[in-house]
Amino acid sequence: MANKLKLRVFEDRVEIGERFAISFQRTLRIPDDGKVYPLPPTLGTFPLHKAADYSERVPKSWRKDSVFIPMYQREAMWLAFEAASWKPNAVKIGAGEINVLTGDAWDQGLHFEPQDYVVCPNQPWLDGIKTGEDVIRQFVAAPLGEGLTIEAQLTGEERFGGLQVMVFEPKAGIFPDEPPPQKKLGGGPGGPWAFAAPSGQAQEMGMGAGGQMKQKIYPDPYGFDTWDISIFGELFIHILNSTQYENVTGQSPPPSPVRAKTYTEYGLPWFELYDESSPSLPATEKLGKLKSIQEMEAERGDSEAEEDDSVDIDSTQIRKVDPSDSKRPPRI
Repeated sequence: MANKLKLRVFEDRVEIGERFAISFQRTLRIPDDGKVYPLPPTLGTFPLHKAADYSERVPKSWRKDSVFIPMYQREAMWLAFEAASWKPNAVKIGAGEINVLTGDAWDQGLHFEPQDYVVCPNQPWLDGIKTGEDVIRQFVAAPLGEGLTIEAQLTGEERFGGLQVMVFEPKAGIFPDEPPPQKKLGGGPGGPWAFAAPSGQAQEMGMGAGGQMKQKIYPDPYGFDTWDISIFGELFIHILNSTQYENVTGQSPPPSPVRAKTYTEYGLPWFELYDESSPSLPATEKLGKLKSIQEMEAERGDSEAEEDDSVDIDSTQIRKVDPSDSKRPPRI
């Protein structure tokens, strides 16, 4: 029998269980020009809302244990993870119910060959879909119904959209039951969620593939038998475009981020991890063949397709970051 972990929205992140938290970071959209870029910065977190707080304005199909965020079309994001070193978690990420590490259909289990999850820590963040050796394609918002999402490419349909997250606990006896003296995760006003059944007409977006970025996905250092698939937390993240978000909440989303070229011309930093010696998971054949939004639009002859200028980044603008630091500065 499954034992569900409690979910809690606390400030700008979602806590799943007692030790794990995830936040959704706004960032530059890197150019899709064939180059492999370093890590872009955080530009702050996306506003985060519980679907139950807007139950009359969101679709009936939305699960009660879900949240939503706004994104502009083609806006990019990365996922920041917080976890306890003394007792780690296994974490699965899906986009449109497609696993972003393997390209396989979403399910409620864990799989090892190929590994379809990350371990937190040591994985501090995830910026996109794993499509090559030490390379990901950036998470970029795409409207449903136009065939531009990861889901559309791999299934021929766009039924789900959004993002999916599952967090699994380790089996009893492998790690300590009590933490060393330290400050615990947030916990904050409101306590565990109490959701109502949502209804209404808001429509959402999905995730497409953007430009290429250097990023390693680390192998499980503990082994597949470490994880208890009967103890997990499950989160669904819906994505609304700016107009839909304003209609549902009555609030304006944050302004659209600057372009990567403008950011770089001001001499602002990009990032790389001190992880050259760390192993990395191989890409799967399914995701290795994934096309970017720009590639698909070019094949269609879409004359209105938006392209970002290629960016040349001086080596002096690239800062090295410790992998244990999930807070990728700066915020501007």
